[in-house]
Amino acid sequence: MKLYFAPGACSLSPHIVLRELGLPFDLVKVDLAAKKTANGEDFKAINPRGYVPALKLDNGQVLTEGPAIVQYLADQKPEQKLAPANGTFERSRLHEALNFVSTEIHKGFSPLFNSALPTEAREIFTAKLITRLGNVNDMLGKSDFLLGSQFSVADAYLFTVLTWAKHFAIDLHQWPAIAKFVERVGARPAVKAALEAEAAAKKAA
Repeated sequence: MKLYFAPGACSLSPHIVLRELGLPFDLVKVDLAAKKTANGEDFKAINPRGYVPALKLDNGQVLTEGPAIVQYLADQKPEQKLAPANGTFERSRLHEALNFVSTEIHKGFSPLFNSALPTEAREIFTAKLITRLGNVNDMLGKSDFLLGSQFSVADAYLFTVLTWAKHFAIDLHQWPAIAKFVERVGARPAVKAALEAEAAAKKAA
């Protein structure tokens, strides 16, 4: 498999999951501005939408969208329990968590990356995001992870988007449960390895 990624982007989530599962894969860095891979491929020929992550399977098929990719990967090694079994109510809880992270946290951060965003609009988006982070803190105040005591692909996704807070001077320590979550997940060997690999890839640019 090949994971098309950009250092620090939301592709960190499937990158973490691949390492958690111990699946063989190659990392292919993408220049999102130029829409080119590190080896000169036209990235839009791989993912016409032009953004990461994209996962190219050994049979040539390409899967896009982070929540879909991480669930596909988890199902390759169900014994690792990174996702509840398909058809169970617990799997619906995973869908719930992934959708919440995607639509409320990930997309809450997205407008803030636009340097042309007017100050008033930035303040509105930041206020909404802070409200949602309060929701996350409440959720994590009840359990170590989003689905309870078991680390799942939803936690890899949440951790990924929470790493963006530092870009906008949002101090996660104002939410004690979130701060503990970030420390807990950041200490996992697979997470450390993914972060180190992406830091090295960014430095090599």
